[in-house]
Amino acid sequence: MNRRESERQLAVLKALGDETRYAMYEELARSTAALSASDLAERLGIHANTVRLHLERLREVGLVDVEAVHRGTVGRPQHLYFLSAGAPGLGFDPPAHVLLAGLLASLAERVGADAGEAAETGRVWGTEAGRRTRARSCLSALESELAKLGFEPALESDESDDGARIEFLHCPFRELAEAYPELVCNLHRGLCEGVVDAVGGGTVEEFATLYDAEPCHVTVGLGYPDSSTSAST
Repeated sequence: MNRRESERQLAVLKALGDETRYAMYEELARSTAALSASDLAERLGIHANTVRLHLERLREVGLVDVEAVHRGTVGRPQHLYFLSAGAPGLGFDPPAHVLLAGLLASLAERVGADAGEAAETGRVWGTEAGRRTRARSCLSALESELAKLGFEPALESDESDDGARIEFLHCPFRELAEAYPELVCNLHRGLCEGVVDAVGGGTVEEFATLYDAEPCHVTVGLGYPDSSTSAST
């Protein structure tokens, strides 16, 4: 992990280290709709001005975004707060999201989606994520993307080696993976392959699922030609 990313994560941990901010973050993570400072003040039993100060701190570290909503009446717009894209859910995802994910997985299985189709779906998403990244190496890009998704990736070796293994210390999809292992684990595999292929300079050599002998890790071989080089040969 580079120094800038380490500093960012430290700032996030410090922001959530305050009991009130943590409680506010939990409310925003569990909510299916954006919340105002007044909403949070009422739920937590504290003054709205105090809430706004804490919200600003959460916004400064990139955990919360704000939107000004005009209600069509004279006066100031209402400010609504919600988690930023990529902000960690910390296991507080709204029950409706968990239900929807389960229903979609069940639907995919019913219509006959197989492991290959799941992997291809993940690959498309991973390719788009890889194209958006500013990381210069496929390994850094993959590690960053896995961190955003909540997998808590742990890199076992550095990029000076011919390859590297990333352990998944946490699986945000574990319950779904246990119910639909073929679909969910291969979706994740395709995602990793898409990121690595899009950035170039490596390839996914091994992907271990929840039910393998050494579960939940990906091995990336480094030093391979990138996609543009491969296409020209």
